[in-house]
Amino acid sequence: MRYVQLRAFHYVAICGGFSRAADALFLTQPAISDQVRKLEEEYDVLLFNRHKKQVNLTRQGERLLEITRRMFDTEQQAHDLLSESRALRSGTLRIVADAAHHLLKILADFRAKYPGIRVTLRTGNTQTVIASLYAYEADIGVLGEIPQGREFDILKLNSSPVIAFVMKDHELARHKKMTLEKLAAHPLVMRERGSKTRYKLETLATMRNVELKPTIEAEGREAVREIVASGAGVGFVSRAEFGSDARLVPIEIDAPEMLMDEALICLKERSSGKLVKAFWEMALSSVED
Repeated sequence: MRYVQLRAFHYVAICGGFSRAADALFLTQPAISDQVRKLEEEYDVLLFNRHKKQVNLTRQGERLLEITRRMFDTEQQAHDLLSESRALRSGTLRIVADAAHHLLKILADFRAKYPGIRVTLRTGNTQTVIASLYAYEADIGVLGEIPQGREFDILKLNSSPVIAFVMKDHELARHKKMTLEKLAAHPLVMRERGSKTRYKLETLATMRNVELKPTIEAEGREAVREIVASGAGVGFVSRAEFGSDARLVPIEIDAPEMLMDEALICLKERSSGKLVKAFWEMALSSVED
């Protein structure tokens, strides 16, 4: 087994094909194909299913990818350590968040202090955030709850109750507070399954023997917000994420508070990385202020 063979396999797997891997490594496609072929022949395994120019990992390939992700991530950490003097002058910090709202001030402060660092921010629900961290596709995650598990470092940012909201001209807009039972009698605009906001609502509904039937399911808070603003129904969000929107009116839910704990998380094994550590310290200062 040679390093170049594992590297070729890894890039084919993460790039989704031999040509893309060759471009990423500045090599020719035949060179990449040859390294993967030698690796498969040496260990008598099939790592990719190749069919009509489609390349998919076999079960053995998926297991090897789990190892090479850790291997090349560790290599990057070693590089960062040895390049400590310039680690905070360049590089990329990857963040995946269930909502960007909680990061705005932290991001602004971080960019002001480290202008050379490139930050990428993706959004997704709880499942997406956790999966991205485990797959080493993100360095830091932001969740609407505090996750269970000793493998994470966790920094609680804030807590906020779940509320309902409607368009300002909606028939319910004059109500400051309503029960879940009465809200459920109207068309509901709800997040996709896997959303922690939806999970908390459905848990409360089960406890109160209320049936929640979404008229519209939408992926992401912004989609829900725009649909509700069009007058299509009742939406739900944490109060912290409701923000200020002249088109919308918040309605308190007359029930025990459903709190959304927004937390910054990262894998413990990656918490010592220079970029992660710098962002974490910036977030900690923001929470303490």
